[in-house]
Amino acid sequence: MPLALVKPAGAGDSDTQLAQQLAQGNRDALRRLMRRYNQRLYRVARSILRNEADAEEAVQEAFYKAYSSIGSFRGDSSLSTWLVSIVVNESKQRLRKINRLSTWLEFSSDLRHNDASLETTMDESPFDQPEREVMRAQTRHLLEARIDRLPDTFRSVFVLRAVEELSVEETAVCLGIPAATVRSRYFRARGLLRKSLKQEAIEGLPTAFAFAGERCDRIVAGVMARLERDGEA
Repeated sequence: MPLALVKPAGAGDSDTQLAQQLAQGNRDALRRLMRRYNQRLYRVARSILRNEADAEEAVQEAFYKAYSSIGSFRGDSSLSTWLVSIVVNESKQRLRKINRLSTWLEFSSDLRHNDASLETTMDESPFDQPEREVMRAQTRHLLEARIDRLPDTFRSVFVLRAVEELSVEETAVCLGIPAATVRSRYFRARGLLRKSLKQEAIEGLPTAFAFAGERCDRIVAGVMARLERDGEA
């Protein structure tokens, strides 16, 4: 092939191109894929686990598994949907382990006490800040707290549909449920949120569960370090 026709991999590569590069063992393509979808996968994992550290670990594991099993990706759905499906499964597995541990250690009463304390703290507003950015931050935190309190079956649907703006069909594929169930759960989740939020709080949706650069860097570094250890083994 003439040298002029060889195009180096770049940040603008499509998902299909990245998948092809991953199948060839290109770890730089993995880095770019993680940068592209870290926030989405983190939001999904956190909606299931409701814990930042557990969500980060689930995302790292999901990307590691995706890299290891990229050969099984057939393109029947989009690459992003495939990745979300992996992190959903990983998060659910972790949640089952966490729930079993919590039951064994009989933490349920302590957790209820902590939840009650959190509600009191979130509802208190000791300072009246007129600045718009401060108000938006407060609204976002309030919204995140209310989303966390949604029933498990509604929370993941709401995050995928409202925060990540996935279609009904994409959400159904990611969660492995019928499209009709997605519609009904999303409708119910919105109704539950409206009971505890004022309408203007919806402005905070696009920035809910903001994904800081440091967290993204940490997840990328964790996956790449694990792959390096695998190569040395």
